[in-house]
Amino acid sequence: MNLMKIKYLNFTEQWKEEKKDLLPIINKILESGDYVGVNASEVVAFQKKLKNIFSRSAVTVNSGTDALTFGMYAIGIRRGDEVITTSNSYIASTSTIVHLGAKPIFVEVLPNQNIDPSKIEKAITKKTKAIMAVHLTGRSCDMSSIVRIANKYNLKIIEDCAQAFGSKFKGKLCGTFGDVACFSTHPLKNFNGMGDGGFIIFKDAKNAKLISKLRNHGLKNRDEADFFGFNSRLDNIQAGILNFRLKTLKKIIKKRRENAKYYYRNLDKRFVFCPPETKNEFNTYHLFVIQVPERDSLQKYLKLKGIESFIHYPRPIHLQKMFKKQIFLLKNTENQSKRILSIPIHHNLTKKHLKYVSDSINNFYGKKNTNFRTF
Repeated sequence: MNLMKIKYLNFTEQWKEEKKDLLPIINKILESGDYVGVNASEVVAFQKKLKNIFSRSAVTVNSGTDALTFGMYAIGIRRGDEVITTSNSYIASTSTIVHLGAKPIFVEVLPNQNIDPSKIEKAITKKTKAIMAVHLTGRSCDMSSIVRIANKYNLKIIEDCAQAFGSKFKGKLCGTFGDVACFSTHPLKNFNGMGDGGFIIFKDAKNAKLISKLRNHGLKNRDEADFFGFNSRLDNIQAGILNFRLKTLKKIIKKRRENAKYYYRNLDKRFVFCPPETKNEFNTYHLFVIQVPERDSLQKYLKLKGIESFIHYPRPIHLQKMFKKQIFLLKNTENQSKRILSIPIHHNLTKKHLKYVSDSINNFYGKKNTNFRTF
């Protein structure tokens, strides 16, 4: 097998594809001088497009982290409240709970890495205010079960959709199940800008009005504020890029899904576990995560083969030093963190690339003279 160089992501190729379309858009914005502001032309247009997609009110902010912070604040998460969520996530899903003075309560995950609904009810106390469902890797959580539990106990639902723009559960878009849904448009995402960005989808339009002011210093006009707010505006250039990339997103998701199907068909199931996509799911594959024995050795082997890979995430949040005085019994979460590996899935991969990655992984296990645990 000849050595190839396969990047985990390929922003250079994406820019080559889009350069002739994006440069006139960026140039027009720069010439207009309309750079920053909640009423900037591309920002307003972007929010309208989001409202049409989700049939709910949308508010842009400057990051997915701010989306979570402001979204939870809008639905009433305050000091002393408890929010049930998972530990195998990017740090922001938990840090935003903590910054609001609330307490994250971690529960176990399913083999597909998403929250296990059967563990939620046991974690509910008198202080529980909400459930945060993290749609990890572009795969929807079991929202039917989560909505049923939330309704039974009168809890709010926060959807962390940072990795799941376009994902669906039972034909319904992620972001339309909860009281609030929070998205990131960081460059690493399927639906990505060229810098930080995010937006919030609200079930209640009143909350959207509140956050529209909160993200802009609490101002009701240029010189008067209703309250002290923050500076969390999406800039006009990022909005312009996102407006353009909305047009190509279906094609990108389609290609990622085709790449995933190739992996499902060709990776050796004796050694590699790929959580299957169920009939209720439409996954967008922000990540393609395999679960394997001897993960670290495999990753080193792939690096020697020129294949980039990452671990999302090697240390669960409950094992970070901030929680050293608290004990959470999360065996599944911890076991998964030692076995997960994210391999390239981006839309610029060719069949030749996919074959090289699959063959490299299969060869790693095929050449080893030992008995691995199978799935």
